[in-house]
Amino acid sequence: MDSLSRLLALYPMRTALDVHCHFGAPFLLQQQAVEAGIAPYHLILQGQARLAMPGSDELALQAGDIVVFPHGSAHTLHLEHRDAAAAPLYDVPSATLLRKVSNDGAGPATDILCGQFTWEPGMSQALLASLPPCLLVRTQGQPHLASLRALMDLLQQEAEQAQPGAATVLAQLSSALFAMLMRAWLAQSVQLPGLFAALAERRLQAALQAMLAQPGENWDLPRLAELCHMSRATFARVFRQVAGTTPAALLQQLRMAQAAQWLRHDHRPVAVIGELAGYQSEAAFNRVFKRSFGMGPGQYRRTAA
Repeated sequence: MDSLSRLLALYPMRTALDVHCHFGAPFLLQQQAVEAGIAPYHLILQGQARLAMPGSDELALQAGDIVVFPHGSAHTLHLEHRDAAAAPLYDVPSATLLRKVSNDGAGPATDILCGQFTWEPGMSQALLASLPPCLLVRTQGQPHLASLRALMDLLQQEAEQAQPGAATVLAQLSSALFAMLMRAWLAQSVQLPGLFAALAERRLQAALQAMLAQPGENWDLPRLAELCHMSRATFARVFRQVAGTTPAALLQQLRMAQAAQWLRHDHRPVAVIGELAGYQSEAAFNRVFKRSFGMGPGQYRRTAA
């Protein structure tokens, strides 16, 4: 299994595709900030929009664009509303799985699918913290992203037709959307942040693959450096420069993600799970887990049940 697949498997999520917006310009769609662990997204199916975020330059969006907000940042989608008052939004009766929102704008039409990716509390830290506030992938005019654009169309079809099993199909397709989106973003980005920079750095590949495959192993600095054919000092320096953290700190995050999965789905005692996650002392495991999730492993298991 490749490194990105292993990383995404460590951080499972829930998905929701719940709103279909059909607007005529001028329109204004505002979204407030949401809590950590929730990443809203928009798929631009038709037309154009402008994306505004506090403290950032506006972005022009067009059909085929996918935009995700990993930190749940407040944002606004609009078109031509500065030239004329935006037409009020209203719900349209719908027999499909999606809530439909429209307006009476007489200008150019824009179709947008809206949803969100959600992680359990504490589970998104390593994954989302390394991402920018706004993650944008453009599929138009990108032949190598034809499958991603086709997935956008398939999501719309499944949601609109509401065939038997559509809810399950949508959940699976939305999970695939996130994986394909991340793959496309990694390929498009010139400067990758944090963990994702480490994934793309060939000199660190062996160490990243080892930690992702078996986070519970005793991956100390000498062992990881040897895997990458570097001295310990060189490996530590390169890792921090690229990933912005230490190998030990990243390994701890991966261990906690794996342990959280086991606590939700495995009935073995907490001490056993702590040992599998790389902690010989149950007390040490409890301390690190509570620091990561705000509660002990036993309480986490009961809460997740």
